[in-house]
Amino acid sequence: MNEALRDIPDRILGLATAALTQANMHAVFMDPGSEHWPQMSILNTAHAGELFLKAMIASEHPLLIFKDLVSLDDNRTDELGLETLLSRGRTHDFEKLPQVLWATTGLRIPNPECFERLRRARNAIQHFCAPDIRDLSALSLEFIYTIIDPLIAECFGLFAIEYHEDHSVGYDYVVKALLVRELRFSIPDNFRLTEIRIAEEIEDASPEYQTWVRSALADAGKSELLSR
Repeated sequence: MNEALRDIPDRILGLATAALTQANMHAVFMDPGSEHWPQMSILNTAHAGELFLKAMIASEHPLLIFKDLVSLDDNRTDELGLETLLSRGRTHDFEKLPQVLWATTGLRIPNPECFERLRRARNAIQHFCAPDIRDLSALSLEFIYTIIDPLIAECFGLFAIEYHEDHSVGYDYVVKALLVRELRFSIPDNFRLTEIRIAEEIEDASPEYQTWVRSALADAGKSELLSR
């Protein structure tokens, strides 16, 4: 295999984390003049999801993300190069990636029903107009933290909450948005919060979610955060 092709998974992963950073930002924060951010969060979330899935597939073999590989053979070169892939290669469509992921890695995406809802919302925004969904930010966060987050934690050791653009505070308000919506999330070893109190944020949450928060913090060795 052409050595240049071995860099494909890392290249894709770098773009995926950049898209996730914007997706988290647009889904969590809202200021005057940024009323379009919920729609942008859908586009960025779909983009991040597509890239992460392709990075997982490409980690098995870089060429697995491409369809119709036989059409790339022009009978004039001994080795398939990156330039040929960039100019003539076609990767699998977003909607097909869950099946390609399973076929190549054996992994099933969590929450396929959410995947389909976000895919349709993305298509509506990108090609027509905003879909009739009251809370687009909630859909973005559901996709990120029920699909992307568990997959990237398992495959790459990455944590979705760490990708955001709030450099002054950190991921406190990302976590707050998740706690309010009772969404589960992967917790890094160095998990810390300075702006919010978890106990206050989950005060009105369901007993099931409160139990999960306590258990997740205990597993991460961060139970003390419940008393702050």
